[in-house]
Amino acid sequence: MLHHISIGVRDLSQSTKFYDSVLSVLGYRRYMSKPGTESWKKTENGIAFWINQRANLSVVEDSGNHIAFQANSCLEVDDFHSRAIKAGASDDGSPGFRPEYKDTYYAAFICDLDGHKLEAVHITN
Repeated sequence: MLHHISIGVRDLSQSTKFYDSVLSVLGYRRYMSKPGTESWKKTENGIAFWINQRANLSVVEDSGNHIAFQANSCLEVDDFHSRAIKAGASDDGSPGFRPEYKDTYYAAFICDLDGHKLEAVHITN
């Protein structure tokens, strides 16, 4: 359904380091670099995640938007959250089960360096 997702960031270098760290625990690797933009993919045919330099970026707090990255385990969700907080993100929901979604829905939420809301989620059957 989706081919790629992109968001704006104020500081491309700083955000690249942030995303290298937090996405690597989920199995994402740097995919492509171009002037003013960086991207990551989990698999060759997977959905690409892009960040784009935007000096005058304005992120609307609590707009209802967020990006959820699939994790392969609860441990990956925990690691994603821990690395993000250590890298300067703010906590927006500690790792844990979210039975309001599904009994086996395990997730964590953070806001990145620019205020974008991100989630790492693992759902077991």
